Amino acid sequence: MRIGLIGTGRIGSFHAATLARHPDAGSLLLADADPGRAARLADRLGATAAPSVDQVFTWGVDALVVACSTEGHAELVLRAVRAGLPVFCEKPMAPDLARSLAVLREVTAAGGVLQLGFMRRFDAGLRAARDLVRSGALGRLHTVRTMTSDPAPPTAGYLATSGGLYRDCLVHDFDMVRWVTGHEVVEVYAAASDAGPPRFRESGDVDTAAALLTLDDGTLVTSSGTRCNGAGYDVRMELAGERDQVSAGLDDRTPIASTELQGPPAASKPWGGFLERFGPAYEAELAAFVRLVRGEGPNPCDGREALAAFRVAEACELSRRERRPVRPAELPDL
Repeated sequence: MRIGLIGTGRIGSFHAATLARHPDAGSLLLADADPGRAARLADRLGATAAPSVDQVFTWGVDALVVACSTEGHAELVLRAVRAGLPVFCEKPMAPDLARSLAVLREVTAAGGVLQLGFMRRFDAGLRAARDLVRSGALGRLHTVRTMTSDPAPPTAGYLATSGGLYRDCLVHDFDMVRWVTGHEVVEVYAAASDAGPPRFRESGDVDTAAALLTLDDGTLVTSSGTRCNGAGYDVRMELAGERDQVSAGLDDRTPIASTELQGPPAASKPWGGFLERFGPAYEAELAAFVRLVRGEGPNPCDGREALAAFRVAEACELSRRERRPVRPAELPDL
């Protein structure tokens, strides 16, 4: 099997190294808008570098991994589908809801294979939480709390094309809410703040956000996120039921300290970022893609699943702007 990978920045380099180690992934063909960067990575991994993105398609591959910047996702996904290639794409499949719908309609009409990169579905702690919820061990869920806190703001250039905190960051939380609980979000009410570094106001983005979600069974969910958590990278999900409650993401590296005399001490080595925290999950995600390409496993997160989380994020953005509750059902769908 020969896999093409487009985009050799931070996440693309991580994915390329993962695939280079995989015993069933075969050979790698790398490309990037900066051909030199792709060539340097190819040298380190023993892969092949293409002089341009076009060569990935003309030289021939069996599958494609899209890990470039967001604005390039839609075009590359569609090129892959039109060429009959299974494609793995980092979220989102497009920068906004309208283009996401257009991409997914074409993928569906063509019978294409598209896996979206929601790596938290492969995190051991979150999978264990899902099993407990689905088994009934917690009893009826009444409250869910999620949080995603980045240790430092991204660059102004990144913010300009990220899509905003709800679409770029908290969309992972919304996917987890659906995936862990098995229920759909029927209403959101969102608020946010841009009181942090000026780059957020200048880009029309926010640095801190929160949302109250109501699920179709009445469960209440609070989701919060920030780009300014100097203590470290913190991703947690707490699930409270009538019988028991659990927390995923709470370990000896969680960047939070207790003020109680008998409380646990602050982490000596807090999580520094998403690649470190979710490294094993990213690897498992690509292993699932290899199985999918080989016809040995199901699609763990297809376009429809990704679209459902993205519609919740879009509803939160609309709620923030208009300062009102929004039902995802108000938004366009397939």
